Amino acid sequence: MRKAKLYRYSLPMDSGVILREQKLSQRDGWIIELTENGNKALGEISPLPGFSTETLEQAGIEAQSQLEQWVHGQSIDLDTCSPSVAFGISAALMELTHSLPQEGNYRAAPLCSGDPDELIPILNNMQGKKVAKVKVGLYEAIRDGMLVSLFLESIPDLTLRLDANRAWTLDKAKQFAKYISPSLRQRIAFIEEPCQSPGDSVSFAIDTGIAIAWDETLQAAIKEPDFAVKELTGVKALIIKPTLVGSFEKCIRLIEEAKSQAIQVIISSSLETSIGLGQLARFAKWQVPDETPGLDTMQLFGAQLETPWPGCLLPVERLSHQTLYWQAPATDV
Repeated sequence: MRKAKLYRYSLPMDSGVILREQKLSQRDGWIIELTENGNKALGEISPLPGFSTETLEQAGIEAQSQLEQWVHGQSIDLDTCSPSVAFGISAALMELTHSLPQEGNYRAAPLCSGDPDELIPILNNMQGKKVAKVKVGLYEAIRDGMLVSLFLESIPDLTLRLDANRAWTLDKAKQFAKYISPSLRQRIAFIEEPCQSPGDSVSFAIDTGIAIAWDETLQAAIKEPDFAVKELTGVKALIIKPTLVGSFEKCIRLIEEAKSQAIQVIISSSLETSIGLGQLARFAKWQVPDETPGLDTMQLFGAQLETPWPGCLLPVERLSHQTLYWQAPATDV
């Protein structure tokens, strides 16, 4: 017997969250609940404003249509679904069949800002490799270069991941690199999307020896019908955000291709609630256990949803207090 519900949720966000130059005061999305033979499973469908191609309303309509098919025993072709819908449904189906392992990777790469001395106690408590993240491109490239250099010099066993979000021209990116001595550059694990043009980003990597990672470039490339990871030349790492990429199955295919090309993979969030974030942590532990995922976004929320994130002190909102938008009657399949 199968049942399905579709909830619409709304959670408050921290007042400082800015997406594509727009303030995000609340996070809205959908939670699906599947029931089969007494087993229940949740999945999150939360298009990211300014980044997802599908809107919240489009995702809700599509999710309802797919859930109606599932309730009546029809198969769902996740590859034809919008990315956020494919992710949420695939996660719920994996939960339902117990194929998503329970153990998660809840380590975070802390965000560096301000004085390096403030970061040292945090890093000393980290298990395994000391990995931290710095957002660059928000200020002058020279300032960013000096700050990154200061972190690397102050903490000799630190590795940094940098994220530029295509903020620089090639000249600006080279100005940034000029302030980091060649001996320190190898401790920059990668810089995500340094330049406005992917071609310029590759040139930057060749000229400076600083590795690059694809985020937006990957999301654009996978839309091509004959896409292959091996075509992403000059890149060291792929940032995979399932809400923007698609189903867990699609992500696994990308991970396997990346491994065959010796490309690092980082599982990252798209501001999912504690429901989706927890599933991403478990997926990361399962598929790329040696990599610290990019899932340090829970602190940007004002509340959690239904399933708590380990160690998070934010209040937990119940799913039953959100809006039940649609439900399908129980169906024998």
